[in-house]
Amino acid sequence: MLWSAPLLANANYRLNAGDLIAIHVYGEDDLTLETRLGESGMINYPYLGLLNAKGMTVAELERAVTNGLRGDYLINPSVHVSVTEYRPFYIYGEVNQPGGYPYQPGLTVERAVALAGGLTERASTSSITVNRMVAGRKDTLSVRLSASVYPDDSIVIKESFF
Repeated sequence: MLWSAPLLANANYRLNAGDLIAIHVYGEDDLTLETRLGESGMINYPYLGLLNAKGMTVAELERAVTNGLRGDYLINPSVHVSVTEYRPFYIYGEVNQPGGYPYQPGLTVERAVALAGGLTERASTSSITVNRMVAGRKDTLSVRLSASVYPDDSIVIKESFF
């Protein structure tokens, strides 16, 4: 199957180990927190203790913090959660500088190739695969240069046979 359209919207982005997140409660500077999620996905948040953010969307984490603070701590907390830095993506094969690179929203395979120093002279522009976790399992997708890239993706640029 050849993929070129985004497989998930930013609203559906699930937090995971390696994401750097910021939690802000307006008017409550002591409740502002910036933390990188570890393998467990747990964060230690003031007044609420340990929260498991792994697998949650930003909106779900916002609701969890808001609901946890409402009542005992604040009457009507205004909570904002954002991803400050996403997990990296990886690119290897026929690129000049293979390796891991910081993910940026809106990233395509073509832009990922540019970050990796461009294609080698032996690279194929029609034989590109992405290894991606989809619904809890690893899928290998054949993609075009215009395909969207997501955090934790592994892009493989294969050698051209001509």
